[in-house]
Amino acid sequence: MPVRHRERHRTEQSGWLRATVLGANDGILSTASLVLGVAAAHGSRGNVLIAGIAGLVAGSMSMAAGEYVSVHSQADTENADLAKERAELRTNAKAEHTELAAIYVGRGLEPSLARQVADQLMAHDALGAHARDELGISETLKARPIQAALASAGSFAVGAIMPLIVTAVAPEAGLLVAVSGTSLLFLALLGAFAARVGGAAMGPGTIRVTFWGALAMGITAGVGALFGTVV
Repeated sequence: MPVRHRERHRTEQSGWLRATVLGANDGILSTASLVLGVAAAHGSRGNVLIAGIAGLVAGSMSMAAGEYVSVHSQADTENADLAKERAELRTNAKAEHTELAAIYVGRGLEPSLARQVADQLMAHDALGAHARDELGISETLKARPIQAALASAGSFAVGAIMPLIVTAVAPEAGLLVAVSGTSLLFLALLGAFAARVGGAAMGPGTIRVTFWGALAMGITAGVGALFGTVV
């Protein structure tokens, strides 16, 4: 009896990984930047926490809505292409067969073998074969708007909670240093995690996320300090 071997590839995780990492990164960075900006403007701990919580709620909703709309647009495009392909298969199956065989020839098969492969695949699932090999649409990479929205909103909230916890427990005199330092640590860990799960080198991913996080927080704190001094 043959042994079934199911390989798991990293592309299978690309959808949820992208949404989750993006959400958590934005949650940490935007909330930490907001907290630092208000704190640098000499806001009280209560004001800083209120601003941070408002940023958490608004950011989660914004991430969910943005991700849903974006991915749903992709899903709409996929569905329109599938509907068009379904109609073409119904009205001109021979031309679609020739088109599919030509794709396999372009990938290296002999013309006769390509025609046989197209015959068998179209007999099994014509629309699925054309969706996968002509349109590049597969079940693994199919757009899932609700999944993406929930992943983005949830991960944003988890990321945003981290600097808020630090804000709540850190001494008020050292709030700026505590929030910025821990947030950079959180971002570095997130960058390393994303690179590890995605199969990339952890060093460049960690440095990239940390650098841009430090830049964003530094600019926001500077603006807060400027306006706090003016006002």
